[in-house]
Amino acid sequence: MLGEIILIKLDVIKKMTTEEKYKYMLILLEGQLSSEKDIYANISNASAIIYAIFDKLNWSGFYFVKSEELVLGPFQGLPACNRIAIGKGVCGTAVATKKIQRIDNVHDFPGHIACDSASNSEIVIPIIKDDVVYGVLDIDSYDFNTFTELEEKYLIKFVDKLNKYIDWSQL
Repeated sequence: MLGEIILIKLDVIKKMTTEEKYKYMLILLEGQLSSEKDIYANISNASAIIYAIFDKLNWSGFYFVKSEELVLGPFQGLPACNRIAIGKGVCGTAVATKKIQRIDNVHDFPGHIACDSASNSEIVIPIIKDDVVYGVLDIDSYDFNTFTELEEKYLIKFVDKLNKYIDWSQL
């Protein structure tokens, strides 16, 4: 029943503008986070919400810092790299610099790690709470130049909402 309700709700996004979709994405995430306490359930559904809302994606998910490297977390898309060294690739750079990485053409990024050769652009939002980097939200697109300031703005809000509800130290 709940799955049917979500599908009906997601069907309405076809008529929305891009920004309306992103605002709706935040509403869906708030509903998920406010009604569920399990970290893994929440981050699994968070990656699914992004994958359902965004156009032109081939991957959305999380990597978490464990033992001085990034380890794959819940995601939507094809299988991905299990581990990424901090400072390497787009995700590792986001952690090392504590800065968002919005890459129009991943093939031009020095040291890009091609987990999926279909990826052409990428945005990575570091998950930082109380000045500790816990991981990243990583989103890939098969198109070039997919991610703009608009996507960055709403993905920052998305991670802020995750930080409001999730105690990352419990991972």
